[in-house]
Amino acid sequence: MVPLESKLENKIYSLFVLEELLKPEGFVIGSNWDYEKGFFDLKIDDQGTYYFLRIPFYAVQGSLDYPGVTVRLEKPFLLAHQYQKGYDESGSAGAFQGTFNQFQAPTDPDAEVPEAYITTGKELMKRVEDLIIPRD
Repeated sequence: MVPLESKLENKIYSLFVLEELLKPEGFVIGSNWDYEKGFFDLKIDDQGTYYFLRIPFYAVQGSLDYPGVTVRLEKPFLLAHQYQKGYDESGSAGAFQGTFNQFQAPTDPDAEVPEAYITTGKELMKRVEDLIIPRD
């Protein structure tokens, strides 16, 4: 995990507005959310290791399943997960086996993030800041 500096840290926004701005850029709300916190995730690459830009957020008014919830953004970070290779790269394991393999745990849930991805993450965060922070 590599923390990234951001002007957005500790800023409060409507979750709806953030979704409207970030989803067209490829961000999704990660499936590991609960009623108080969640993450905006952007997959940067998946060449043997999955690299994500992750922006955590916490509910400050309402809960995440509540319309009109307001959230506080936390320190963004880069995350690398290295997964096991499938039984057969050609796909001969079949759809049935794939149903179970999609839920496998990463072999290294906190793999090293190369400098090139750190640079990319910083550039992406600058773009996110430009989308969210109103211009003066």
